[in-house]
This record gives sequence, structure tokens and C-alpha cells, in this order.
Amino acid sequence: MPSTNETLTRIAGFRVGHAQDFDAVTGCTVILCPPQTVGGVDQRGGAPGTRETDLLRPLHLVQHINAIVLAGGSAYGLAAADGVMRYLEEHGIGYPTSAGIVPIVPSAILYDLDIGQAERRPDAAMGYAACEIAADAPVQQGSIGAGTGAIVGKLLGKPHATKGGIGSAALDLGDGLIVAALIAVNALGDVIGADGAVMAGVRVAADSDQFVGSLTLLRQMSRLTPPSSSNTVIGVVATNAKLDKDAVNKMAQMAHDGLARAINPAHTLFDGDTIFGLATGEIEANPNVIGAFAAEVTAQAIRNAVRAATSLGGVPAIRDLFTL
Repeated sequence: MPSTNETLTRIAGFRVGHAQDFDAVTGCTVILCPPQTVGGVDQRGGAPGTRETDLLRPLHLVQHINAIVLAGGSAYGLAAADGVMRYLEEHGIGYPTSAGIVPIVPSAILYDLDIGQAERRPDAAMGYAACEIAADAPVQQGSIGAGTGAIVGKLLGKPHATKGGIGSAALDLGDGLIVAALIAVNALGDVIGADGAVMAGVRVAADSDQFVGSLTLLRQMSRLTPPSSSNTVIGVVATNAKLDKDAVNKMAQMAHDGLARAINPAHTLFDGDTIFGLATGEIEANPNVIGAFAAEVTAQAIRNAVRAATSLGGVPAIRDLFTL
């Protein structure tokens, strides 16, 4: 019988937990990985905020990771990983050393300080809370977790922007081989639908449901000077394929093709776009095939994020602008 779970947790062993502060309009999302999950990363764009990403690259010692943290709060939000490390240590999960275990928890953040209460950010307590409620049920999507304060289409500032969020998607390639993504969408650019039209982005006016089109605006700008550098798309692509560290990094790299299909422009100096790769190692597969479909599910997850988003912090979601 076909699975009804079309999100990241369709891959056995993954658990996802969201924690958020709706008054402050920020939050974090934790992905708890099954044992022996191989990790990788590909970071693009000029304004990243990350933790423990160097160890994921080829030629480095650590092969397996225990969790991924995606958070709002700009660089302050990296503190959420401290709570995840405490949770994992209490449960005996981590890299073994002579002095005890050290949980491996790579993290990435997005900037959402300008939508809610900037003095309240994701912290260790929020990261720990997300672990406590992490589950293998279909991932809740929209303005929740790391997507709580996410916005898209920021070239004219928040009054003209549209609400972003966190989205997920999964594809079964046959014989139980699955590729999935979970992406928090907080982009400078517009979200583009499969038909090439703008789904969410810069609106003509604060009370308008019409989109300008970021590329139209860029044609009018001799110098790109956004109101702030408060952007970034962060997330994970995952598979149950058997991939080594090089192949997992390639999967994360190819997933950015999907990001660029669904967001335009992408990878600007004002975005810190970061995608983690995860492979649980169950099924032999061609890395090129996995990478190609990693791009597909990344694009789907991005579009799902804005479809599921809700209006928060004075920024309208497309569900409130249109009848979907």
C-alpha cells in the first residue's frame, strides 16, 4: 500500500521536531538521525550562519552525524544546537571518545530578527524542547519551527514581502528507494512555481496580492541595495541509499539546482543558502540518480513551504492572498 507520508520522515529512522515562539515569531527545527547516517553539506550564497560544517566535507575524519538543527534568530540561533547536544548526550548518542561521547550536530540559521521580537531567539532550551517532541510522523509544514519567521521576496522590504515557512517533500524511486527534503524558505528572491510563474515574493504594495517579480525590480536597479541582508534558505536532503561521504556531498550540491529552480534569484550575496545531505545506507543506488531527484524534492519542498505558510508578524501568506 502506498505511503501517505510525503515528507522527510518517510525515510525510516528520521525524527523531526519543531519548537517555536509565536509571539517572538521565531523557532527551530531538529532532525534526529538514525545510527550510522552519513552527512555532507553544500553552502552557497554570501551570508551563511553555520556550525560544525567543516567536518562534513570530504577528507575529514567524522563520517556520521547524530542530528541537524535549523533555526531562526540569526547567529544567536546557533545556540539551539547546545540543547540538542545535551539531549543526545543524555540518551548516550554521539561520537565515541576516550572521555565519553560527543554528539555531532551540524547547524544552520536564517535571519528573522526583523519580523518579531529581536531580543527573543532560539536557544538551548528551545533546541532541547524540539528533541523531546521529535517524531516520525509526517512533518508539519508552514510557519512553524525554523520557518516561523521566514519571509520571501524582500527586495522592497518587509511591507512588500510574503510569508515563507518550512516545507518538505519525498519521492519513492521504486523498490523502497526514497529521496526527501526539508527546507526552511527565507529568501531574498521569489518562489517560482513549476509553471514558471511567481508563487510568492515581492508584492506591488503592502495591501496588494500582485507580485512585481524580483527580476523586474533588478532591471531597474543599477546597484542592488536591499533594505537588509535578512535572508537565507536552509535545509536537508536525505535518502536511504548507500552513499559514501563524497556522494552525500555531491547530493547536497545537486540539490541546490532545485533551490535555483524554485527561487529566483538564488545564492545572492545577501543569502546564506545551505543544504545538508544525509544518507542512511540501506539500498545500493547510483549517486547521479539520487542527486537528480534531490533537486526535484528540494524544489517541491520550497513550494510546499509557501503553500502551507500562515500570516504572521504582519506579513501575509499566499493562502490569505489567494484561494489555492
